[in-house]
Amino acid sequence: MDFQPTQDQRDLRAGVRALLEGRYGREALRASVDAAADAGAAVDRGLWRELGGAGFFALRLPESEGGVGLGLPEAVLVFEEAGRALVPGPLVATHLAAGVVPGAAAGTAVVTAFDLAGDLVAYLGEADAVLGCDALPGGVPVRAADPLTPLYRVVRPGGGAGPAYGPARNAAAYVSQGALLTAALQVGSALRTVELAVRYAGEREQFGQPIGAFQAVKHLCAQMLVRAEVARTAVYAAAVTGDPGESAGAKLLADEAAVRNARDCLQVHGGMGFTWEADVHLHLKRAWVRAEQWRTAAEGEELLAAELLESAG
Repeated sequence: MDFQPTQDQRDLRAGVRALLEGRYGREALRASVDAAADAGAAVDRGLWRELGGAGFFALRLPESEGGVGLGLPEAVLVFEEAGRALVPGPLVATHLAAGVVPGAAAGTAVVTAFDLAGDLVAYLGEADAVLGCDALPGGVPVRAADPLTPLYRVVRPGGGAGPAYGPARNAAAYVSQGALLTAALQVGSALRTVELAVRYAGEREQFGQPIGAFQAVKHLCAQMLVRAEVARTAVYAAAVTGDPGESAGAKLLADEAAVRNARDCLQVHGGMGFTWEADVHLHLKRAWVRAEQWRTAAEGEELLAAELLESAG
């Protein structure tokens, strides 16, 4: 069986990359960070509608329902590009809500989800709906590591905190696909940090030569690439098979690739990487958040262990 992307799939990925480079390049990313710091808003409604118009959220809806009629293999390709560009917002939840929540497919509605442990919900203050819930719950803002992923602690109608609305985060209909699409976002970020590290290693000079000429830096960048490509292969394979266990394994590999690559990218950049002006810290902080969404490492390991025990029995 040939698992290589088709020409149509490559064209789709290239089209999404061109759209995001033109609409959400580095200047737009930094403007989003500043806007979030000033006003607390992380979702660009204009960009959200453009993504909807381009079919990002309706990608897997049947054509008979106004969608594009494609599948998970195509979805992971476009989500990889969104992860590479660090597009903020509940992309996965809104995509899963297409055809269920009015306006989600077109990008006129922002839909979040109970995809984090406990009583935390991302983007609740900017959301129009919560996936699987009849009503939008109230929430109290809490401090978040990622400036472009605002978090809220959900408040029950009668007081107290906790996700007391709808099927919450572990709805079987959503969690496996949500984990895989989040893994695709992580892969995009992991690949982007490889690019950032290699570019900086070719520009920064020490002792009269680029630091990329030093063996230790070469090895670090090579390890980053291998980590990202292994995770990407796992994500692509899980998208083709649709197997929950493979999706869990792909999420494990992608989370590790995104977090460790961002850390290694910081190391390549040295002191410059720790400054607010550099983009590396944004990739690391987003990777930390995504690692806790839809399926954590512990949950993925438990699922894989259960499958191994079942097959052994």
